[in-house]
Amino acid sequence: MANILVVEDEKSINDLIVMNLKLAGHTCRQAFDGRQAQALLREQQPDLVLLDVMLPCGDGFSLMEQKVFGDKPVIFLTAKNGTTDKVKGLNLGADDYITKPFEAVELLARVGAVLRRTGSGQRVFQIGQTTICLDRRTALVDGEQAMLTNREFELLEVLIENRNLALSREQLLDLAWGYDYFGDTRTVDVHITKLRKKLNLEDAIKTIYKHGYRLEI
Repeated sequence: MANILVVEDEKSINDLIVMNLKLAGHTCRQAFDGRQAQALLREQQPDLVLLDVMLPCGDGFSLMEQKVFGDKPVIFLTAKNGTTDKVKGLNLGADDYITKPFEAVELLARVGAVLRRTGSGQRVFQIGQTTICLDRRTALVDGEQAMLTNREFELLEVLIENRNLALSREQLLDLAWGYDYFGDTRTVDVHITKLRKKLNLEDAIKTIYKHGYRLEI
């Protein structure tokens, strides 16, 4: 997965973001102001930067104007939710702009989308005897390719990108089927059963009572 630099001056928010990213398999470094972010960049280049706007020792917009992060993808995380601020952030070269407060599911989805778009990080996962490559859309069980439908793979991708997080059936429908899907949530149960069987993931895909499912890695 990706190495992500989280630049956020509120420690509680920074720690919460890092906790969710680590649960999803990413490695993280934390900076709490602009100066510290630049120092960390000199030590190691990240695959992605999550950047607050209102920072001490150099705000996020100024850091982008100075091209501190070079060509690294950047997602703004900020309470500044005005259209003018969003447009400014995107025009400065940010790949996305997320306003606070946000849910962990949204953050991980946006992070995953930017990493896919920019080709950053690695998207190969080993779960027991199952190897999954999201970029190639392949799944191998004991070295043999498992035949998944497009919908099964899309559901698997959602579970992987939100691994270790409990997702409701409604969230899984929205993320894997799309907001315009009008079927009922039982179709999620059917597809989960097929994924468990085809990929030998009976122990990894947990049922969350009266809620949904969680992929535990």
